[in-house]
Amino acid sequence: MAKVVITGGSGMLGHWVVKHFVEQGYEVLNVDSRRPEQPLCPTIQADLENLGETYGVLAGADAVVHLAAIPAAHIRTPEVTFRNNVMSTYNILEAAAGLGIRKAVIASSESSYGIVFAVHPFGPQYVPVDEAHPQLPQDSYGLSKVVNEQTAEMFNRRTGMQVVSLRLGNVIPPEWYERFPSFIHKPEERERILWSYIDTRDAAEVCRLAVEADGLGAVAINVAADDSSMAIRSRELLQARYPDVTDIRSSLDGHETLLSNEKAKRLLGWQPKYQWREQVEQQNKS
Repeated sequence: MAKVVITGGSGMLGHWVVKHFVEQGYEVLNVDSRRPEQPLCPTIQADLENLGETYGVLAGADAVVHLAAIPAAHIRTPEVTFRNNVMSTYNILEAAAGLGIRKAVIASSESSYGIVFAVHPFGPQYVPVDEAHPQLPQDSYGLSKVVNEQTAEMFNRRTGMQVVSLRLGNVIPPEWYERFPSFIHKPEERERILWSYIDTRDAAEVCRLAVEADGLGAVAINVAADDSSMAIRSRELLQARYPDVTDIRSSLDGHETLLSNEKAKRLLGWQPKYQWREQVEQQNKS
């Protein structure tokens, strides 16, 4: 049975990732600065900015899924956000390399494209935004994710370790779907994230598929649902909030995602299963 260390497993997404790996038969160790509300596996509390502690928690692992981070801008001061996110990721990959671990998955973000927390707002150069789109952050959080992706590339060059950087869209746990009716008809809501979202259960599956895949090298992959989080058609959303975007690279006949997930499907054989309309309908019935 393969052993996977999941950092940040006490967090909102981490809980679902731990749950998924446990259900799939993996030996799982959660590493976090706090205990989980629902313990699903052993937990070690550790400071991942300390390389020695990082070596300690990764010893004996076959793979690591690194989710631990300050999860957005404006939670901590900019320099604390940058230091925490960059050093913890460096230490995870440094320790993994030293211990001979060959598979790592790290949490990057759609924020790396720069639109989400931009001080001077701007729109995408084209849609759907794929992984080739320029990353133009104006904030330390987005910058930390760009640096982490480059750190992943460095370790792959140095050691051959496979490192998959998941550019996660807006992560939605099941209980949050009740919020959707309040904003689905308002184009100005969620425009900074291009109206994207991803269910925690679909994101958890991507993490596992990224661990199980072979031969990917160092690669960045968007993770988003197939549809937008809005009741308004995607082309109309663009016209309302980003009218200057004229480079549209897909048909956009309906509510398609504007954060492309095609690469995840192609490289990982992944297919998102959860869509907000079905989830809201189920909640209304129950």
